[in-house]
Amino acid sequence: MTDSSASSTPDAANARRLEHSISVSRDIAAPPAAVWAVLTDVEDSAEHLSGVEAVEMLTEGDYRVGTRWRETRTMMGRRETQEMEVTHVKANRATVIAADAGGMDTTTTFTLEPALHGSHTRIAMAFEGILSQPTRVQRVMMSLFGNLGLKATRRAMEQDLADIAAVAEQRPTLRH
Repeated sequence: MTDSSASSTPDAANARRLEHSISVSRDIAAPPAAVWAVLTDVEDSAEHLSGVEAVEMLTEGDYRVGTRWRETRTMMGRRETQEMEVTHVKANRATVIAADAGGMDTTTTFTLEPALHGSHTRIAMAFEGILSQPTRVQRVMMSLFGNLGLKATRRAMEQDLADIAAVAEQRPTLRH
């Protein structure tokens, strides 16, 4: 598991704006198609991802731009449900998921790169949260608890990647 970045800084272009970003990655002993199948199986993600408690699909059909769902997780002792929407898809290579987390606009980008002649996958997960107009209370809370929140988010991201790897590596029927 690699943690390539973590930050919590005000945006220089807009002094009031707060941004948070974290990137993690790992190698998975399964080809990109197998990893993609697990990653995009939103309906069953509560079974595959230990951090997801429940999923309610809001759209039908295959995973595509516009796919929407509500996802419930507990982070830092708080159970929260967020509405997620797929905003970009490049099958077997990349996807972007957007959400509004209590006034913070978030995007999570997954990229998959074939490794070892396609028998393995390097998956990267990048999270970005932007609070465009933080209140004074939000600024104080971020200064007090922002690093704790970043650590909890990083742990959740690392666990998600570990869970995706475990499922993809155990599904020989998805291997090509």
